[in-house]
Amino acid sequence: MELSTTPYEERLTAPRSWWLITFLVGVACGLTLLPFGTIPLLSGFVGGLLVAAVITSQYGSIRIRVVAGSLVAGDAKIPLSALGAVEILDEEEARAWRTFKADPRAFMLLRSYVRTAVRAEITDPTDPTPYVYLSTREPETLAKALGA
Repeated sequence: MELSTTPYEERLTAPRSWWLITFLVGVACGLTLLPFGTIPLLSGFVGGLLVAAVITSQYGSIRIRVVAGSLVAGDAKIPLSALGAVEILDEEEARAWRTFKADPRAFMLLRSYVRTAVRAEITDPTDPTPYVYLSTREPETLAKALGA
């Protein structure tokens, strides 16, 4: 397999609706402190909003990168030479590979709100991981970067 020189980077950010929920968590925290006065109300709103925003942002900070002959997805770093066939998964196939077709030994960087994905086989005989499943909004570009 030819190593790709095409750099690729994608951040799987949380959807906008999650940020609305984050705001509503802040409102709920503020309203629970309303009986204690205005200052506790504002403190509860700001505190709840900050905690919810940090959690939402942290969950949405996952990155997928193809750089220097390696696939870096979350905490995993896989040399491109260890990858075999790359398959672009449409919405239906991505759902199938997230559920009933999934292998528990696979490395899966998935976000259910991202509807498409890429699945790449691991060809390293010493690695028990059969494949890598990556949720991506740009499956064709990622597959090209992986050298498919």
